[in-house]
Amino acid sequence: MLEGKHILLGVSSSVACYKAVELARLFQKAGAEVRVIMTKNAANLVQPLQFEAVTGNPVYCDIFNCRAPWEVEHVAMAKWGDVFVVAPATANILAKMAAGIADDAPTTLYLAFPHITFVAPAMHTEMWLHPATQDNIAILQKRGVRFVGPETGELASGDIGIGRMAEPEHILEAVMDFFAQELSLKGRCVLVTAGPTQEAIDPVRFISNRSSGKMGYAIAEEAARRGAEVTLISGPTLLPDPPGMTTIRVRTALEMHRETLARAEKPDIFIFAAAVSDYRPEKPSEKKMKKTPEKMTLRLAPNPDIARDIGRRARPDQVLVGFSAETHNLERSARKKMKEKHFDFIVANDVSSEGIGMGAELNAVVILSPGGKPEKMGPAPKKFLAARILDKVAEVMNKKKM
Repeated sequence: MLEGKHILLGVSSSVACYKAVELARLFQKAGAEVRVIMTKNAANLVQPLQFEAVTGNPVYCDIFNCRAPWEVEHVAMAKWGDVFVVAPATANILAKMAAGIADDAPTTLYLAFPHITFVAPAMHTEMWLHPATQDNIAILQKRGVRFVGPETGELASGDIGIGRMAEPEHILEAVMDFFAQELSLKGRCVLVTAGPTQEAIDPVRFISNRSSGKMGYAIAEEAARRGAEVTLISGPTLLPDPPGMTTIRVRTALEMHRETLARAEKPDIFIFAAAVSDYRPEKPSEKKMKKTPEKMTLRLAPNPDIARDIGRRARPDQVLVGFSAETHNLERSARKKMKEKHFDFIVANDVSSEGIGMGAELNAVVILSPGGKPEKMGPAPKKFLAARILDKVAEVMNKKKM
């Protein structure tokens, strides 16, 4: 499962750091190449030589005087690694990661690392439960950091409680599950709609909304990362075309409707993340309209409903995922839309909240499915939520196979 993967293992100064030697061995045994990055205090508890003997690679434990052949290039290490695992992760290193402090090798690497980071906390129960630690955990989770443990058991003090580092086998399993996702959509065809639409009033004015397209683009990119053949049908956004997929640019709801229905047969999965305008001006002016003292009446015509039209003709094996942006009656409105449009599940979010949703980097959503309990996620980066949404898609696909 880990054949050819590059794993960066960060080790901080907990008594549990002896377990990191076994974790490095398990990663190696699973086929990965491992490079270890230690704090200076961790190197006093477990000698770097032990990690070097297991991994066959030099250990990086000093920002300024690295023994490794890539020397001061922590950025080069960040580019080399596929995943960064901090185990054990003390309360101190979690606090520094949350605050963006880079004063040792692991925290410096964390700030340069562009991919998923796992942490396996290890500390006394009171330290784990302290409000400061819990605040730091919340910050890191919002950034997409994944936690493995801690577990409940005997601690270094002899007490029994939560705070024990997860067993190396459990950490290995979490990392293997993550990489297994890369193949979860291989051979599948995914169509994603994203961004707003613009409905012309005249040649320079239009009706639109505040959608940035970031959520839809994040889903399209994550689907491509998992091996899918992706078609992204995007309204006007400032985002570049994502690599590794077909991107079709449209402006109006009518154009998006036409392009989506023209491709309705092939996709295994439809994800309707676009914020499509419900109405368009009935008769757009061919010339720029001049301002006058009189009131102006703008007659609007309803746009076709893309998701409803796909839902009516969808095959039983196709998965349909909808989005519902609401300012009130969130769950009731979303469930009504889910039923009307034949969605397998719907992702609802309250766009009246500040700092999340349309145009923001973060989102907070509720996933609703027929007969299922609401699943709340976030606030979290949209890329993190995209991964969770596609995990849900995989669950639905597996049920349809049964």
